[in-house]
Amino acid sequence: MRLLLVSDLHYTLRQFDWLVEAAPDVDAIVLAGDHLDVSGVVPLDVQVVVIGRYLELLAERTTVIACSGNHDLTQRDEAGEKAAPWLRTSRRDRIAVDGDSLELGGALLTVCPWWDGPVQRAMVAGQLEAAALRGVRPWVWVYHWPPADSPTTWTGSRFYGDADLSGWMAEHHPDIVLAGHVHQPPFKADGAWADRIGPTWVFNAGHQIGPEPSRVLVDLDRNEATWTSLLGEEVQDLRLVPVAPRPVFL
Repeated sequence: MRLLLVSDLHYTLRQFDWLVEAAPDVDAIVLAGDHLDVSGVVPLDVQVVVIGRYLELLAERTTVIACSGNHDLTQRDEAGEKAAPWLRTSRRDRIAVDGDSLELGGALLTVCPWWDGPVQRAMVAGQLEAAALRGVRPWVWVYHWPPADSPTTWTGSRFYGDADLSGWMAEHHPDIVLAGHVHQPPFKADGAWADRIGPTWVFNAGHQIGPEPSRVLVDLDRNEATWTSLLGEEVQDLRLVPVAPRPVFL
């Protein structure tokens, strides 16, 4: 099974167009959050409609896995916490979103929302506990923010990761975490697009400008992952520990 990871497209429609063309070549497109751009000139309600249509176009060509990121929170829920209800309403055949766990190609993919407070955090913890009971491996998490103290969160000046995710990983030991949020790591010295923490592989494709998104293709049959960006390609054998990040500057 081939999973194509992108994140943080921030309403870059040329990159969504590229994904529509690439979709038939993979078993699933994974969009790990920040589909919208809160600082953009296009109103968020318009962005929601347009991105919803792109999700439908992608689903005509492959399975779509989409979690919310911090830019995608457009309303407050009953607990007063920010949420992305528009993304949940996009759920349909071949579109899995926040709160879903689905089996695809023998793997279990769990799609976690961006949480804004204790109520939603507890919901994510419960979601992971319920998915763990299914006992399906490989188990892949889609979560917007990579774990703490990982080179996949290195901004060039500090590690910027999610300690809560680190705790959940230590509890449940997923096989793969597909993330985003921190744009810089693959392009910075001491940063990385791939990391292994215990038994878990973590991937963050980073963010680049231009018509094509930076991306990671995870091939579960070949046990390898390939990062593609303006810098070219790098391949990681998933049976081996990752090499130390090499200095890369843009």
